[in-house]
Amino acid sequence: MAEIYLVEFKGSRKEYFTNPDCLSIRINDYVVVQAERGEDMGRVIKKIPQEMVKLEKKPQKILRVATEEDLDRLATNREKEKECLRECERMAAERNLQMKLVDAELRFDNNKITFFFTAEKRVDFRELVKELASTYKTRIELRQIGVRDEAKRIGGYGVCGLPLCCATFIQEFEPISTQLAREQNLPLNPAKISGNCGRLLCCLRYERDLYAKCLPLYPKVGEKIQTQKGEGVVEKINIFREYIVVKHETGEEEKITLTQLRKMEKQKARRLP
Repeated sequence: MAEIYLVEFKGSRKEYFTNPDCLSIRINDYVVVQAERGEDMGRVIKKIPQEMVKLEKKPQKILRVATEEDLDRLATNREKEKECLRECERMAAERNLQMKLVDAELRFDNNKITFFFTAEKRVDFRELVKELASTYKTRIELRQIGVRDEAKRIGGYGVCGLPLCCATFIQEFEPISTQLAREQNLPLNPAKISGNCGRLLCCLRYERDLYAKCLPLYPKVGEKIQTQKGEGVVEKINIFREYIVVKHETGEEEKITLTQLRKMEKQKARRLP
């Protein structure tokens, strides 16, 4: 049965490749793959049965498992990328281009260098591309990216202490709004709900479906309800431990479990005519 391999390149870029030559490939092996007009090199991170992968286009093939010579070349390219980035920054500064260079990626076969940058406005970098192409004698691409993509390429750790989600498993960024934070009763403090990129945390989406399923079982925050201790206002909801906190006029806070809440609702329903 044919299998598809997921290969990761620099900047957390991932693509699927086939293994038609039945090469002996293990997870974490570095492989040389067929790329557009040349070759590239990345690390195998997953093997998947072909019928489980939905691909928009036919994947390219894995050419070989990387040799020691290939690995040395990759290390040389990584050092050269630092030099290319510094040179590009110098050229951009000379032209007073309002852009922040984030990273440079030299393809394994040296047939292309891609420079990634962020900018608040559109940048006319045509002259810069010409000088870079003249300097390095290869194809040049300047690609403008967003701040989330910048964090994805640079990597790092989140407030949770774990590697950034965008740099590990997130393939595409989805819209995130402060409404997600409100639904989860989180303080709307930018410092607490923003990631390294300065945008709202991607993980705010992770519990969205759970909240959508569970919140209808509870009264809304701010709603008045009647308990055995009298009328109070719902102050807090904890869907994970299944309880609410009701605050009474006296300032006393009462914790009511979801089981107790349902029992109270049934008793109230029986009293209705």
